[in-house]
Amino acid sequence: MSWQRPDGRKLDQMRSLVFQCDFTSSAAASVLTHWGNTKVLCTASIQPGVPRFLIDSGQGWLTAEYRMLPSATVPRQQREWLKLSGRTQEIQRLIGRSLRAAIDLKALGERTVTIDADVLQADAGTRTASITGGYVALTQAINKLLQQGEVQSSPMISPVAAVSVGLIEGEVFLDLDYPEDVAADVDLNVVMNGNLNLIEVQGTAESGSFSRQQMNQMLDLAEKGIKELLALQQQVI
Repeated sequence: MSWQRPDGRKLDQMRSLVFQCDFTSSAAASVLTHWGNTKVLCTASIQPGVPRFLIDSGQGWLTAEYRMLPSATVPRQQREWLKLSGRTQEIQRLIGRSLRAAIDLKALGERTVTIDADVLQADAGTRTASITGGYVALTQAINKLLQQGEVQSSPMISPVAAVSVGLIEGEVFLDLDYPEDVAADVDLNVVMNGNLNLIEVQGTAESGSFSRQQMNQMLDLAEKGIKELLALQQQVI
């Protein structure tokens, strides 16, 4: 292996992951996701009512908002106020799409779940941490609805988790940190459910191209990582 991982991990080894639950008390559920040196606060809030296009439909909705604190990176980034960057909009839509695959919106009833993902510290993988930690927060918030008798049965369908993989100097690496993300010839973000079925794949060749065989290798490694993530999620739910 020519590329040496900055933290000494094996190419198929994940960074450490810890879910710190009940980090705040205002939201229905909150989880501080420590993923290596990336830290994302994921909260879930539930409110009655749905967007206008779903009124009287009998089903609920789940949406997501993603923000990165100015001091999450070096150098400091400008705070996003009225106009969101294209990156921010793309990531929060990905989080929403991914977590809607985890829940039966009809069984939820006419309620809106908002997942807020706030990046406190970024060392790559903020979108995958937001999805993986967001699922934990979502499940805990739904469990509170069940405990309060607001819903009679859980609308949760399947766990959802996400991980990054990349191609660096012809080799496939799991769970890229920032130096690896910058060096990667191919960067792939993979979202899967509890059956290891694909929900979304985002992949780009930063330079040149990659083969179908390399794509399969990256998906195989992503599946390995997501199995580990699903097991960690279940330990805290």
